[in-house]
Amino acid sequence: MRRRTVTAGNLEEILQATAPATDAGAAVPHPPAAAPVSGQDHGLRTEFEFELPRGYVDEAGTVHRHGAMRLATARDELRPQIDLRVKENPAYLSVVLLSQVITRIGTVTDVHAGVVERMYATDVAFLQDFYRRVNSEGHTRAAVTCPHCEGGFEVDLSGGRLGES
Repeated sequence: MRRRTVTAGNLEEILQATAPATDAGAAVPHPPAAAPVSGQDHGLRTEFEFELPRGYVDEAGTVHRHGAMRLATARDELRPQIDLRVKENPAYLSVVLLSQVITRIGTVTDVHAGVVERMYATDVAFLQDFYRRVNSEGHTRAAVTCPHCEGGFEVDLSGGRLGES
C-alpha cells in the first residue's frame, strides 16, 4: 500500500476541489437525509454552549457573552496550517482555528478571525481551553477541589449560573 504525501500546495488543491459550490444563482443540491439506523438518538453532541468570562464587545458597544462552539473536524485542524497568517506567525493558529468552530457569540453569527482578534485575552484563553476539553475529552466538565473543605466535585465550564446543571 502506498501513502500519498500531501504538501501545503496539494492540501489547498484538495480543499478547493472538495469545497461545496458557491454559485449564487445555482441551487446547491443537498443529499437526502439518512434515516436513523435503529430509530434511536445516539446522543452525539456536536455543539456546545459557553459563556465568556468578560464578553465580546462589538462595533456598536454591545457586550456578547453567550455563544456556541461546534466540534472540530479534521479539515478545521488542517486549514490553519496552510493559512499565510499562521505561516508568518504560528501564534495566530488558535485565532484561525477558533474562528472556524465558533458558530455564534451573542447575536454575532459571522465569527471570523477579526472577531476573535478583538476579544479580550481572558476570553481567548477560556475558548482555547474550552476547545481542548470539547474536542479531546468530549465534555465541558472539570474536576475541582474546594480550597476550604478540600472536597472534590465537578463544575461545568460552559458557564451558566451557580447551582445550574
